[in-house]
Amino acid sequence: MNSTTHSRKNKIKIWAVAVWLLIWQLVSMWIGQEILLVSPAAVFVRLLELVPEGEFWRSIWFSLVRITGGFFSAAVFGIIAAGLAVRFRRAEEFLRPFVLTIKAIPVASFVILVLIWVPSRNLSVVISFLMVFPIIYTNVLEGERQMDPKLMEMAQVFSLSRPVRLRYLYLPQILPYFRTGCSVGLGLCWKAGVAAEVIGIPDQSIGEQLYNAKVYLDTPELFAWTIVIIMLSFLFERFFLWLIDRVATILERMR
Repeated sequence: MNSTTHSRKNKIKIWAVAVWLLIWQLVSMWIGQEILLVSPAAVFVRLLELVPEGEFWRSIWFSLVRITGGFFSAAVFGIIAAGLAVRFRRAEEFLRPFVLTIKAIPVASFVILVLIWVPSRNLSVVISFLMVFPIIYTNVLEGERQMDPKLMEMAQVFSLSRPVRLRYLYLPQILPYFRTGCSVGLGLCWKAGVAAEVIGIPDQSIGEQLYNAKVYLDTPELFAWTIVIIMLSFLFERFFLWLIDRVATILERMR
């Protein structure tokens, strides 16, 4: 099953979204207190009120740049680290405790520890990096380990250059593992990054907006910003995975 077929099967259905919105509306009406559970209509109205505001877009830009920056940094260093771990056994042994430690420590603990050394403005970059790095590293490492040894022997026999090996051997076989790691890491980096901003409260960030909405019990705005986070995470994930799929398609045509 190729990635295109898989993505079509996982596509969100409009009817399912409509049913969940209806359930949300009914539960909100049953509770009858918007401070506890606001209605979808009130959230939509508040979102429309936020969109024209300059602070709304500044907060989105602030968090978008830092969280995606942390993700891309983790992707690059994860690929490099996996390559070193495959080639040098000592490198894999050296990185193993670090990766296992990052996986085990809760996000909140990481945020508090990192906040001691890193300014709150850059906290989401570091946290996003730390959450995504182990995922990319372990997936790419597994992909390199699963490479067909016969193909590698053929490359040595015919003395293929490194660019040729990278283009025709490594990329086609490792790309599916990298895509899986990115699919998991993209959602996690937004969750962890925004959580870090809520704790660190950097100025003009999405995390600050969520914190203020909670302090002032502004439930419609809290839900509105939550929807914004979901949309940003969804759109960025779809766009990045689409780029990976395009690269995979081009590589298939060139083989």
